[in-house]
Amino acid sequence: MTERVAGVRLAPYTTLGLGGPARAFAEAGSAEEIVELVAAADAAGEPVLVLGGGSNLVVADEGFDGLVVRVASKGVRTEAHDGRVRVTAQAGEDWDALVALAVAEGWSGVECLSGIPGLVGSTPIQNVGAYGQDVSQTITGVRVHDRRTGEVRDLDAAECGFAYRDSAFKGEPGRHVVLAVTYELAADDLSGPVAYKELAGRLGVELGERVPLGQAREGVLALRAGKGMVLDPDDPDTHSAGSFFTNPVLSAEQAAQLDLRVPGFPRWDTPDGSVKVPAAWLIENAGFPKGYRRGPARISTKHTLAMTNPELTATTEELLDLAREVRDGVWEKFGVTLVNEPVMVGTAL
Repeated sequence: MTERVAGVRLAPYTTLGLGGPARAFAEAGSAEEIVELVAAADAAGEPVLVLGGGSNLVVADEGFDGLVVRVASKGVRTEAHDGRVRVTAQAGEDWDALVALAVAEGWSGVECLSGIPGLVGSTPIQNVGAYGQDVSQTITGVRVHDRRTGEVRDLDAAECGFAYRDSAFKGEPGRHVVLAVTYELAADDLSGPVAYKELAGRLGVELGERVPLGQAREGVLALRAGKGMVLDPDDPDTHSAGSFFTNPVLSAEQAAQLDLRVPGFPRWDTPDGSVKVPAAWLIENAGFPKGYRRGPARISTKHTLAMTNPELTATTEELLDLAREVRDGVWEKFGVTLVNEPVMVGTAL
C-alpha cells in the first residue's frame, strides 16, 4: 500500500495557495495505485479527495477531513490510423505538456487549449475549453474507476454527457475517478479553423482561417499570459483558480428581461435559442474593475474573471467573501446569477 502521511497542508498543492491540512495524504504513481487507495478508503468509509494539479480547486481553511489522493500517474500512448492519431494519456500527465507534444508532433485539435494549468485527468470533468476549442471535440473515451460499483470502466464520449464547462462527472461528483483519457486528433500541421475573435485578431487572420499549430499555440499563450492565466511564480495574478465564474447561459426569456435592463448587451446566440453572456462584462459593469480588492484577496489586475491571492496571505474565506460580493453585485445590477467554475472542497460560495 502506498504510504499515507498525516497533516499535509494542501495550500502548496493548489494554484490559489489556499487550503488547510489533510487528515491523510498519499501520492499515487499509477492507475492501479489510484484504484487501490480510493477503494480501500471507500471500504473503510473514509472521505476521499482526488487531487490533480489543484488549478480548479478551492479548499477550505479547515482542510480536508479524510484521505487526499494526489494523482501522479504517467504515460502517453499513441495509435495512428487514417490520418488521425489516437492519444491516450494517464490522468497524472501535465495537460499543457501534452498539448505541447501534440503541436510538436503535428496533431491538430487541442492547440487552442495551450497554457491551461492542471492534469489530463481533470479535462473531461470540467470539459476544459478556451478560444473556441474544448476537449469534448476530441475525447473519444475516458477510463474511470467507478466508486459505486468498484469497477474500472471505459466510457465513450456520449456517456460523458459533455456540455459547456460541464459533464456527467460533475453531475455525479465523486462517483468516477478518471484514470486515463483518450483524444482523437488530426494528423495535420494546421490548426482547426480559428473560431475566437480575440485569437483571430492576435494572429492577424480572419475567423475560420487555419494557421500552423505552433503559431496558434504561441498566440494563445500570449493572450493567456496577458490575462495572468499562464502560471508564473513572478506574477501574483497567477495565484488564482483561473476563471472563477462561467459565462451565464440564459434562456430566451431571461435574455429578453436582461435586454430591458441593458438594451444591446453583449451576447452570443446559440443554436438552441439560449444566449451566452460574458461574465467579465457583467462583473466590470456591476462595479468591480480589474484590481478590485477586498482585504488580501483581489480581482486580477489583468482579467476580471479571476479571483486571486496575490501575496499568498489571504484565507479561503477572505477570497470567497470577495467572490460573494461580486456574485451578489452582478445579481443586484443585472438579475443574472453567476456560477462558480472551481470545485469547492469543504466550503461553498
